[in-house]
Amino acid sequence: MSTALWLAVVVSAFGTLLMRVVPFMWMQRRLDSDTGMNAMPQWLGILGPLMIAAVLGVSVVPVNPGLISWIATVIGLGVTLLVWRRLRSLGWPVAAGVSVFGLVEIVAALVG
Repeated sequence: MSTALWLAVVVSAFGTLLMRVVPFMWMQRRLDSDTGMNAMPQWLGILGPLMIAAVLGVSVVPVNPGLISWIATVIGLGVTLLVWRRLRSLGWPVAAGVSVFGLVEIVAALVG
């Protein structure tokens, strides 16, 4: 592997570590010095759902936005929601949605 690739891996790993350790250490210091959970700022409770929404938003938009990609995305999301509604789990809906998305893309490439 090239040096640039190793550097990118190390920087990504360090960034991931900092994203997890810095808020933990900051909150640990605040909880030790202040009045417990009342010291937790409101934005910290909102941060988790916002990050999940951002990941969902990025995942929903196709990489190469075209008609087939949007159709595959909509069908994949529909299947994901239907499987989730039926099973109420996390793994199977994602697997089903990704599989259907890929299947629609493959069929579209073979047909067109």
